[in-house]
Amino acid sequence: MIQSFRDLTVWQKSLDLAERIYAASEKLPKNETFGLMSQMRRSSVSIPSNIAEGKGIGGRGYLQHLRIALGSEAELQTQIELAVRLKMLTRPEADLLIAQASEVGRMLIGLLRSLLGPEGRVG
Repeated sequence: MIQSFRDLTVWQKSLDLAERIYAASEKLPKNETFGLMSQMRRSSVSIPSNIAEGKGIGGRGYLQHLRIALGSEAELQTQIELAVRLKMLTRPEADLLIAQASEVGRMLIGLLRSLLGPEGRVG
């Protein structure tokens, strides 16, 4: 039974992702503290934060926050790819992070679909 955002597997996995992004971003050059490092951290934190906030609001607000979380997930994947291109992360490191982010994205899409129902409306 889902009573709180803490009960949502997608929230738990997105929090794990944020934790992993914090660890991975430590490897970025110190001159990126206020650049890419900060952007990656904000994007990763935005995902579980929006899930939690949306669950707290409920209704259409929940749907909107889930969509924002999904946008943050795509933003994070872009930032990871840029870190690889700039040689700040290795491809294997990035692939692990992208796989984790993709899983969270798929879960968000599934949750959105379940809330919208078969006719694309809030059920």
